[in-house]
This record gives sequence, C-alpha cells and structure tokens, in this order.
Amino acid sequence: MEGLDSVTIGRLADRLGMSKAGVIGQFGSKERLQLETVDLVAKDARARVWEPVRHLDTGLPRLLALCASWVRYAADPGYPGGCLLTQVTYDYDGRDGAVHDRIAAVRTRWRDIVRRDIELAVAAGDLPPETDPPQVVFGLESLAVGITPARLLHGDSRTEDWALRGMYAILGVKNPAALPGRE
Repeated sequence: MEGLDSVTIGRLADRLGMSKAGVIGQFGSKERLQLETVDLVAKDARARVWEPVRHLDTGLPRLLALCASWVRYAADPGYPGGCLLTQVTYDYDGRDGAVHDRIAAVRTRWRDIVRRDIELAVAAGDLPPETDPPQVVFGLESLAVGITPARLLHGDSRTEDWALRGMYAILGVKNPAALPGRE
C-alpha cells in the first residue's frame, strides 16, 4: 500500500493504458482523483460493513452484528496494506484541504451510524441508560482501526478475535452466544 498520495493521474493513465489527457478529462486534477478514491473506498466499506446488517432489528443483536462485520472488514478490506480509510486518516489527519475534509466527513458519517445504533440499543434497554454513545463509538473504532497495524506490522493473527472480544467487553456482553435469537 503506497497511500493516497500515490494515486496520480499518470499512474492511473499507465494502469488503464490511456493518455494522461484522457484521464485528466475524467477527473480534472489529482485532488479530484483522490477525492473520488476516498468516496469509492467509503462506498465499498459501507456496502461490506453496514449494508449486511442494517436490515436487522435494532438493539444489541444488530450492534453486535455490526461489530462483527466491522472487524471482518478491518481484517480483510480487499486492499493490499489493510484498510485504506484507516491509512488515509493517519496520512491526512494533520493536513488541511479538501481531501482531509472529505476523509473527516466520511469518518463522521460512519461514527454517526454507529452512535445511532448504540442509542437505539440504549432505547431498547439492551445497554444501560448511562451509556455514553460517543465514548462507546470511540472504543469500538479504536479496536477496529488497531487491527491493521497489529496484523501487518506485528504479524499477529489473533487481532480479529481480540478486537471482537474487546468490542463485546465495551458493550458489556460476556457471552454473545447466549443472547436471545442467537444459537
């Protein structure tokens, strides 16, 4: 994984067997190409993490399914070098500009989805009323984004299990198999 900075008009033109002029006509600039790349990766992540579970009844069972889906994606996002959204977050968090703003917007939308599911689990009585949804989102997200460096940098194959068990602990679930509707 070379990062979003390596996404250029020239490299894309070479990869597609097109002229730079032909590619720049589609995107207009390197920044626009990078923005489109972020949007594409975000759309893919949403399709692979949220869409498979959004139809489930709200509450803790859906939240646990969301956690499992998120962990699966973080462990195998389909991109070499791990989750591109995680990587570009670290690459652009200290920068200014449109790419930074787009990444921040994508991550905010995701955090809002997770926060809303936590709020629904509280409303359903599945989580205690004193639950702090933003803090829970932070904890869940920290575990999910920690998968890539633990797996790739440290070579640890247990990261999925650790992350999921950590998420369950944050949610106060000791035995997810014992929840109603689970086998």
